[in-house]
Amino acid sequence: MKLETRFVHGGQAPEPVTGAITTPIFQTATYVLEKVGMDKGFDYSRTNTPTRRVLEKLLAEIEGAKDATVFGSGLAAIDALLHNLEPGDHILACDDLYGGTNRLFLQVFKKYGLEFDLIDMSKEENIVSHIKNHTVMIFVETPTNPMLKLVDIKMVADIIGDRNIELVVDNTFMTPHFQKPMELGANTVIQSLTKFLSGHNDVVGGAIISNNQHIIERMKFFIKSVGATMGPFDSWLTIRGIKTLAIRMDRINENAIKIAQFLENHPKVSRVIFPGLPSHPQHELAKKQMSGFGGMIGFELKVGKEAAVKCIEKLKLWLFAESLGGVESLITHPVSMTHADVSPEVRQQLGITDGLLRLSVGIEHVDDLIEDLAQAFE
Repeated sequence: MKLETRFVHGGQAPEPVTGAITTPIFQTATYVLEKVGMDKGFDYSRTNTPTRRVLEKLLAEIEGAKDATVFGSGLAAIDALLHNLEPGDHILACDDLYGGTNRLFLQVFKKYGLEFDLIDMSKEENIVSHIKNHTVMIFVETPTNPMLKLVDIKMVADIIGDRNIELVVDNTFMTPHFQKPMELGANTVIQSLTKFLSGHNDVVGGAIISNNQHIIERMKFFIKSVGATMGPFDSWLTIRGIKTLAIRMDRINENAIKIAQFLENHPKVSRVIFPGLPSHPQHELAKKQMSGFGGMIGFELKVGKEAAVKCIEKLKLWLFAESLGGVESLITHPVSMTHADVSPEVRQQLGITDGLLRLSVGIEHVDDLIEDLAQAFE
């Protein structure tokens, strides 16, 4: 079955009692047991709901994994994954991480005895030299947020080889439509369901999707024990969103390529960061590892932060807001928003300048989006 078909039908069948074609929203907190020690697969909605279970099966099918566990947010999913580790364990991660993940690693879990090294993963020797005897996880974002640096997933998998190290890939920016980490050697995939998968800026959720049976079982345990659950209505909205993932991502990708080209040729723009441009230093890896380039673009204006702020204020279609991945086009200022908790020294090292702007391209007509940018630049 082709992936586009699995987006529509994966993990789902007509509801057996009524024949409803759409997965029902089982809006209930508890379930009546048949007798002592016997239920119909569900007992309490913190543990799971029929609607959420359909979403988990769908996510596992489209990522090519054994199973998935859905959480109330992407950070709740990463939190559960880290709770599976022990004090003294060492984690290698990308130096350019989403600000929330960076905060969770260094300001929350580090004080509980986990050891983190955030490194540039573009070079094989840099990864090899940082692996320690107690390294248990390599955590990869590709492309990274917000600098859109790529990591060669197959290269990392080959480095790990038969070592007992879990390769985790945050696949939020690309989705399984454009990037398939499991086929490249990853064991576990993270998705922020808030973003492209639900796709309409009306859901907050996250998922751990894995082929590692131990992780699968532990994630089920943590969702039951900690309770960072996604409700049935949000699960239903995400299922509905995934049905249109292919056509949304294709349109977003098409728009993003044209917008990146416009920005690169504009006299007031000093830098454009987009894997789909030949000027991106890892463009060849992008073509090899991904089937599309996604909808995230970074850029800077020549006259710096003040001009960037004025540009934001003049935009009409590009909405100034947190998050990404919806049908509406958004613009963010990473220094004051997504990466405000990252130290100025680290931001400078990564190239996250005060004037950097990040675009999340939507599905509007590309001519209107370009015209809005052009008038704001003027």
